[in-house]
Amino acid sequence: MSIREHLLAGPLGFGTAPLGNMFRNIPEGEAAATVDAAWQQGVRYFDTAPFYGAGLAEIRLGQAISRHRRDEYVLSTKVGRIILDEIETKRDFGEKTGLFEHGRPNRMIYDYSADGTRRSIEDSLRRLGVDRIDFVWVHDIAQDFHGDEWLACFETARKGAFRALTQMREEGVIRGWGLGVNRIEPVELMLGLSGATPDGTLLAGRYTLLDHAHALQRLMPAATAKGVDIVAGGPYNSGVLAGGQHYEYAPAPPGVMGKVGKIKALAERYGVPMKAAALQFSLAHPGVAAVIPGASKPGRIQEDQAALHAVIPDDFWMELRKQGLVAHDAPLPIDRTEGATHGTRLR
Repeated sequence: MSIREHLLAGPLGFGTAPLGNMFRNIPEGEAAATVDAAWQQGVRYFDTAPFYGAGLAEIRLGQAISRHRRDEYVLSTKVGRIILDEIETKRDFGEKTGLFEHGRPNRMIYDYSADGTRRSIEDSLRRLGVDRIDFVWVHDIAQDFHGDEWLACFETARKGAFRALTQMREEGVIRGWGLGVNRIEPVELMLGLSGATPDGTLLAGRYTLLDHAHALQRLMPAATAKGVDIVAGGPYNSGVLAGGQHYEYAPAPPGVMGKVGKIKALAERYGVPMKAAALQFSLAHPGVAAVIPGASKPGRIQEDQAALHAVIPDDFWMELRKQGLVAHDAPLPIDRTEGATHGTRLR
């Protein structure tokens, strides 16, 4: 089932990872005000996960949207981790260790089995305080969390989570499913399976203004051919495209900052906000159904809405392409009609 046909208010959603106290301890009032700001700005798609602060983001999101009718918004969460009632003092999240050190201290275990998937969804429903979830992403079956064991985790998910979610979709319990990952290899592998029928995939940080060339080679054409919608997460690459210093949830290396500097200089020359360039680039690909930047402050939501609707000169996009700051075959907002330079039709 297509994700884009269920979006109620356009392609801009809200990623709630920051509400899990990512990088800092966010006051309850600030978290609630951020969700309220998203609602007031017209956002009607919210994405969350048990991993975000060991359930904290789900709890906060559920409390903030409890005053709204469930049919007024689209909700997605993730499976693959079970949150236990035990306290954990030391955690190992692979490359992302320390990401949610300010979240709840509950112990989390990986579980990509069918039973684990059902339990995870039941737990998420309870934390969110809702009676249904629209889309479910199988979370982090990739190298950044599992290293060399990621293929074994993928195989467990193929036999367990994929089949359970397919059955739940057929029963009408959920509307659709896919992966929620920060790497393209698991998505390519899933798209090549004859027995898997995903509806979409949340791909974080891999189809952005800064990092998209690899995804363009195989993943985006394959997803488009199969009708699998892409939800572009992390459009600012952990903040480095929004004036921050983080890339991949860690201090950005010099090479990344060098490229960002070139994009920033060009944006300043044309009077283009970096956020606007980042959001509109990701949405220019016809395979991208939605983009879900994260935020932990109300003002950031307003910036995102302004970025989405900002008028960007065509010359800016042409110069990006001319300088090689985007892949030569990357669809841009200036490619408006079928048969244009790169054969792209934009929504």
